[in-house]
Amino acid sequence: MERISWDQYFMAQSHLLALRSTCTRLMVGATIVREKRIIAGGYNGSVSGSDHCIDNGCYVVDHHCIRTIHAEVNALLQCAKFGVPTQGAEVYVTHFPCVHCAKSIIQAGIKHVFYATDYKNHPYAVELFETAGVKVSQVVLEQPVLDIHSKGKQELTEKMYTKLKQAGLSESELHELTEEMHLLYDPKE
Repeated sequence: MERISWDQYFMAQSHLLALRSTCTRLMVGATIVREKRIIAGGYNGSVSGSDHCIDNGCYVVDHHCIRTIHAEVNALLQCAKFGVPTQGAEVYVTHFPCVHCAKSIIQAGIKHVFYATDYKNHPYAVELFETAGVKVSQVVLEQPVLDIHSKGKQELTEKMYTKLKQAGLSESELHELTEEMHLLYDPKE
């Protein structure tokens, strides 16, 4: 069995953190890493003890939810709260950081931002990272990393496909199913 790469490992952690998000608009997770060790994690959600978007809806002003603290900032605040230095660390984020998070990341001394999904990549955030010398890399999470049953699911899908073919499903219907299977199991292709 081949081990997953460090980038896949830390990005998987960020995706797991995103599952704790209380934001109904976008679930984001962030993992701060120094010397291949996780030093903090965060997800987007409300201030501790306050109303959450999942309970009372988003508090939107100028198209932004002002109730939510972004995942990157929550992770940085966790480091600040417990006195963990972030100078020279890396951050793995499920979505490209917004301008405000980019500024916080830079000010915290983060040297490398890894993100999985493009999301409203603001040109000024890109410019800020470049000017500050912060390296930015996209790391697309290979979904089977999080699904321990992915191989069995794929085998079952192929078995069902074969039975449908044997049952006489039309070529166009089989082609449509094949396309859907490729999108599901091989999204990067």
